[in-house]
Amino acid sequence: DAAQKASFRTHGLAIRAGRNSVHTLYAVHHGKRESIEVFEVDARAKPPALTWTGCAVAPDPIGLNEVVALPEGGFIATDFLARGIDAGGRGRMLAGENNGALWEWHTGTGWKMIPGSEASGANGLEISKDGKWLYVAAWGSQNFFRLSRGQAAVKRDVIPLGFRVDNVRWAPDGSLLTAGQGGVAPAQTTNVVKINPDTLKVQEIIRHPNTPEFGAGTVALQVGKEIWVGSFRGDRIAVFPAAR
Repeated sequence: DAAQKASFRTHGLAIRAGRNSVHTLYAVHHGKRESIEVFEVDARAKPPALTWTGCAVAPDPIGLNEVVALPEGGFIATDFLARGIDAGGRGRMLAGENNGALWEWHTGTGWKMIPGSEASGANGLEISKDGKWLYVAAWGSQNFFRLSRGQAAVKRDVIPLGFRVDNVRWAPDGSLLTAGQGGVAPAQTTNVVKINPDTLKVQEIIRHPNTPEFGAGTVALQVGKEIWVGSFRGDRIAVFPAAR
């Protein structure tokens, strides 16, 4: 009904490709419960059919932001900002103070915090195809870090980016398109860089001043020969040439 639809508010999304055009969709949800909602997507239907199959409710006071599916099943989500009343919580995060981490969930074991993943405003998240490396956008501290997974000793490599790092997405050339917000008001910018996942070399590809039509970019995807940039506000996306 209308009330249920109004209370269903999604955030980060991830999809696990399945067989015969039937896939699994994971969605961060901020409605009446803080959770990862799980759906079956049947792409054979026209339009594709979406069927709810379950959820994992986050422990209090975790404030979810992004989710990635794991190769072996289960998923990992970021804890961006604790829910509830904490007047100074956002300010401490903006100052770069660690306030959250990454959390892993599996059937049977539930939620567990990932050691060494503590971060300031853990936001966007990607994972290597073999599941051995995580790539994390730390919005509060304006940096990006690579975190090992499944190794006896945790390896963490951090690089400062100088802007509020929001989302991370794979590009066709195997790099990580990383987008966020730079500058100080009123001269703020949408920033997008490419990061080599092996060397962590950074290449800036977009630094665009905010305009009345578009600003506060949060995510970048390559579509053909274009970079499509989304935002958390407004009603449009920005399109830039991929070769810059």
